[in-house]
Amino acid sequence: MSPESGVRSPRREFDGLFIEVDVDAAVARDPELARRLEEVCPVDIFAAGAAGVEIVRSNLDECVLCELCIDAAAPGTVVVKKLYDGTQLGG
Repeated sequence: MSPESGVRSPRREFDGLFIEVDVDAAVARDPELARRLEEVCPVDIFAAGAAGVEIVRSNLDECVLCELCIDAAAPGTVVVKKLYDGTQLGG
């Protein structure tokens, strides 16, 4: 995903083997959403940074598919992709 289309941290070899999370660019720089996502995620996938939402790639595969991040954001702006079967939540 390019910076214009949303937020995704650079992929490292062992991060996010099973899960990928995308946040739409329209909301990625919103500090209020960044704080909300950081607060609701039970496994710390999101961090509120100076530039808005940051993805903590080392925590991606800890995702429990609870959908709290999807519920905390506007419809279609946070997508959780299950890389192991090609399906997704949100979006």
